[in-house]
Amino acid sequence: MASQMITGLEVGDVAKYVFLCGEPERVPRIADGFSDAKEVARHREFWVYTGKLGGTPVTAASTGIGGPSAAILIEELANLGSDTFIRIGTSGAIADGLEKGDFVISTGAIRADGTTRSYAWPEFPAAANHEVVVALVAAAKKMKARFDVGVCLSVDGFYSENKVISGGKLAPMSGSGYMPSFMDHRLEDAKKMGAKNMEMENGTIFTLGSLFGLRTGAICTVSDVVPWHPTEKVLDFEKNMADCIKVGIEGMRNLMAMDSAKAGSKFWSPSFE
Repeated sequence: MASQMITGLEVGDVAKYVFLCGEPERVPRIADGFSDAKEVARHREFWVYTGKLGGTPVTAASTGIGGPSAAILIEELANLGSDTFIRIGTSGAIADGLEKGDFVISTGAIRADGTTRSYAWPEFPAAANHEVVVALVAAAKKMKARFDVGVCLSVDGFYSENKVISGGKLAPMSGSGYMPSFMDHRLEDAKKMGAKNMEMENGTIFTLGSLFGLRTGAICTVSDVVPWHPTEKVLDFEKNMADCIKVGIEGMRNLMAMDSAKAGSKFWSPSFE
């Protein structure tokens, strides 16, 4: 295939190492950390820039919102040789103790989406790659960021899955007021299962990563708490996202260093000597 069906990307347009984000306008913000950055594609929700990080080619690309478009992008980037992905995204906090502006590094995702069901059994795990998780944790510690690590809840329905506190009671976010009974305790159950945050792409990215032999991981800022309700903390979102991008870029630098240290080995491991 001369060019990819949806994005129009071609061989040579993208790098092995890729940053993913949902919002197209975030792509040039990530690429500001590159040298020699240039736009290589802009089609629908998919904006793609390629440049260099410390002399190594890297790419930043937007998935749009949700699993279907994320799957399309992962498929087409993998076709062109990309194999390492860090998602820099937004999310709603579920776990106690998380505040607006905190970061969550995901080790895996509860697959509450529809896209991954077209790829794998419901029992198939959506797991982040351990090397990406370690690289991001090291980066967050180095940057002295407030962060947590754990499983996320990955969903398809933004309005159907999110809830608000109204009059002291849990209410649907949907303007229609629609909330079937099976959704009544969904967030409560996810919290009991240990979910740290809720977002819309990690489950797809992690699942396809495992199926296709790709390294995937994610760091998401907490842009709101779930159920949505007023909080005393006011978030400077632009600064917070800039800090999240810095952690993600440092995480990718760590992965590059880990790859150099493998010396022919398939897997990186820490030295305990």
